Amino acid sequence: MIWLIRLYLLLMAVVYGAIGVWALLDPFLNALELGYPSFLNAVGLSISSPIGYSEIAGLYGGLNFFIGLMCIVGIFKKNIGIFSIKFITFLVGSIATGRVLFSLFPSAPDFFSYIFLFEVCTFLVGLFFLIYIRLNQTT
Repeated sequence: MIWLIRLYLLLMAVVYGAIGVWALLDPFLNALELGYPSFLNAVGLSISSPIGYSEIAGLYGGLNFFIGLMCIVGIFKKNIGIFSIKFITFLVGSIATGRVLFSLFPSAPDFFSYIFLFEVCTFLVGLFFLIYIRLNQTT
């Protein structure tokens, strides 16, 4: 099971690290006009002031990049790995719950997408690993 947990952490490192790098480099990639898909278009955002680029870099770029880095460290350090799983499970569960709650407002857009599916699946897998870890701890 330890190898499945490490594989999960590696997958999360790749996903979150790639999102972070994409968000950080998005303004430069768009300026170079190399045909890369825009991060802002993919998540449905637009920048209306210069501080917006900093917010995208910080909230999407920095946060996601360092979540990915944390997962890489967690592959090799058990306590960081467990914390990483707890953090990601809480994070994706919170985001998915926010999407569902927002959808309860009248005339709110549909929340169901591949991103929502990723969040729910990641939440369930993380929950499974956390329960497994809890049941197999030696005290």
